[in-house]
Parts: sequence; structure tokens; C-alpha cells
Amino acid sequence: MTIKTHLLIAVLAIPLILIALVLSPATSILSQSQLLTAGLLLSAIVLFATSSLPEHVTALLLMTGAMLLNLAPASVVFSGFSSTACWLIFTGLIIGIAIHKTGLALRVAGLFGERITSRYWRLISATVVVSTFVGFLMPSSIGRAVLLIPIAMALADQCGFSKLDNGRIGIALAAAFGCHVPAFAVLPANVPNMVLIGAAEAVYDWTPSYAYYLLLHFPVLGLLKMAFIVGLILWLYPDKPKENKSKAKANPYSADEIKLISLLFLTLGFWVTDALHHISAAWIGLSAACILLLPKVGLVDKNSFDTQFKMSPLIFVIGILALSAIINDSGLGKLLGDGFNQWLPLSQTNSFLSFMMLSMTATITAIFTTLPGVPAVLTPFAEQMGLKSGFSTEAVIMTQVLGFSTVIFPFQSAPMVVAMQLAGVSIKHAAKLCILLSIITILFLFPLDYVWWKFLGEIM
Repeated sequence: MTIKTHLLIAVLAIPLILIALVLSPATSILSQSQLLTAGLLLSAIVLFATSSLPEHVTALLLMTGAMLLNLAPASVVFSGFSSTACWLIFTGLIIGIAIHKTGLALRVAGLFGERITSRYWRLISATVVVSTFVGFLMPSSIGRAVLLIPIAMALADQCGFSKLDNGRIGIALAAAFGCHVPAFAVLPANVPNMVLIGAAEAVYDWTPSYAYYLLLHFPVLGLLKMAFIVGLILWLYPDKPKENKSKAKANPYSADEIKLISLLFLTLGFWVTDALHHISAAWIGLSAACILLLPKVGLVDKNSFDTQFKMSPLIFVIGILALSAIINDSGLGKLLGDGFNQWLPLSQTNSFLSFMMLSMTATITAIFTTLPGVPAVLTPFAEQMGLKSGFSTEAVIMTQVLGFSTVIFPFQSAPMVVAMQLAGVSIKHAAKLCILLSIITILFLFPLDYVWWKFLGEIM
């Protein structure tokens, strides 16, 4: 659908939703301020879901509306600026500029290219693995897509795949899904993860550690999902390379490349060991960003920062965090949490049912709010859901990861859409893979994750 179509849907949907809100029984339950807050938040959610306006513009409108209508104090509306999520996104943008400037991504592709293009299964597998691995080094899924998709398409050309060949489509999907989907299991690697820790920090003053998050999610949502992505691509788009023109880059590493590699691995080392030193991943990342920005010492000079640094991802995340904070401050979180608790069949005696219901609630919510909206909408209700299910509040929050990592439709994920556009491959291929992967995830990986969580003692 075009932007005009999305805007038309929003223009029609918002008045209908507001009229339904005014005519609903909510008017007898909510105060006037809460009704105004609900109307503003629902309008913002529609705009986020339809992408009828740029996401950062919707975020600014939400925060401006909240201040003009006096729905929450400035400390609540703009609390995202002090969130660790904001500064992790900042870190990712700076690292992305440095990786692009030094040519490190092209170096990686050159090293792997000659070894993987001789066999199609090896090419698809390596593309998914390398794309996922870059998620540990570069905490920006759109940035990874921008860097890796051109490299993947160059590999497709080297293998002799034409525009309509299954092989070209398969490589595009491997890079697009690899750099985004398994990375939901790595704490700083995607925007929804950052929104989650920001919302949990704002509402419950709790921030999951890097190591805890990785252990809880990566074995199933990372490693196993990678295997299913590879298997589905090989099944849906079988092919074989027609020629092999790959040549590894033979030039010696530059001083800038060595400096960046050293800094990235040092940063990763501190992230992985945060359970020992208790320094937030955000401040570790910000330290790395500061080093990269230092004149003559770092790799991102003033000109690169001025021309390549993009504010829109930061504003978008801050706006999403504002949505969550306003829900909590207005009292709507408690009211809606009570409603969810009455509707959801959560049970303290059936932990598997509760686990599946919480995970599916997050999955379905992601269809209407897109992926970053899930933690913003659901986090304020986590405590009430925990009381009914018998789960800890932290465990309920973590079930959201299962939901927003299950991408049913490509429109839910901006990085996926961007990746397919960069690859020049129709979004219908991503849609097919999304639906099949979602079915496998819900039927197989969700129950397996339940067993893994039980083994770890996260749920009793």
C-alpha cells in the first residue's frame, strides 16, 4: 500500500475509534483526563501501526499533545531522554557510522565470500550466521540491513543469480531475516528490546542484564530460529550457484579497522560480563561512542557526525517510551491490566497455559502496534498479569520478547521492509517466510521455550 493509502486508513480509523471510545462504557469508568489520554494514545497507536506519518513525527505529535492537554508532567512525557534505551540507540548509530567509514563490513564479506559461495546451502547458512553475529557488534537492525544487504546482493551477483532467480531471493531473505529476527534475543540489538528495557526501567525500576537476557532467549529464539530460517529458505527457494567469482579482500587491515575491531570486542566483553561488574549496557556503549567521537582519537569526525547521524530513530524510541510512561502515570495501565487479567485465562495452577497466553497476547498486540509498541503497551500491565499467573513481574515482561520476535507480517518490522527494498526483492517473499516461521515458532518454539525457562528456574 502507498503512503496515501496508509494516511487515508488513519484518517478514517482515528475518528471511528474516538467515537467508539466516547460511546463505550469507558466513559463511566474513566475520568475526563483519562478519556483524553486514551484518545491521544489510541490515535498515536493508529499512526504508528499504519505508518501514515514518519514514526518520529508521530512520536513528536504524541509528546506535544500530552503537554498541550496537560495529561502528564514533562518529567513523564520526556522520560525517554533519561532512559538507557535512548543511549543504546545513540551508541548503535555511532558504531554504525564507524563501521561504514572504516569499511569493516566489506572486509568481513570479502573474507567469507570465497569460502561460502561454492555451495548454496553453505551460502544461505553463512549469510544468516554472519548477519546474526553482526548483531552482537552493531546494535541497530536498520543499520545492519543497510550495511549487509548490499554485501549480500554482491555475493548473489558473484554466484551468477539474476533478479528473478530463487538464489537471489534466498540470499536477500537470509540477510534480511538474519540481521533482524534472531537478534531479538540479543539485548542491545533491536529497537523493541531497547523499548522493553526502557519501559521496565521506567515502570518497575528493573533492567535485565545483558547476560541474563542472552541466556534466557538466545538458545531458542536465536540459535534454533536461525536453523529454521535457513531450512525454510532452502525449502522455499532452492537453487545452486551458477559461477563463483568471489575473491577475498587481500589488503592488510588498516589502523582504523584494527582500532574499531579492538573497541568492539572490548565493548562486547563488558556487555557479556555485566553480571560481574553491574555497569549498564547503555553506559558501556556510551563510553565506546564517546571514544569513537573523540577528535584525532576516534573514528567518527565532526563532519561524519553532522552528515550521517540520524535523529529520527532516537525520537521514535523516546516517543514510544513516552506512550508507556503516560499509560502508567494516568492510571490507565492499572485499569487495562485488570481488564486483561479478567479476559486472559491465566492460572497459577497451569503455568504452561499462562506462558502461552502471555506470549500470544504479545504476538497479537504486535500486529496492531508494530513490534516496538508491544513493550510500551503491555509493560504497565505486567505486575497484574504476574499476580494472576503466578509468574514474577520480570518473567511476564520477558514473555513479551516471544511476542515481538514473532513477525507475522513484514509491515510490523521497519528493518525488514527496508532490507527487502534495498535488495530489490518483492515483499511478498518476506511475507511468505514470515507466516511459515511464525507458525513454527508458535507451535514448536514457544513450548520449547517454556521447557527451557522451567529448566532455568525462571518459572515454577
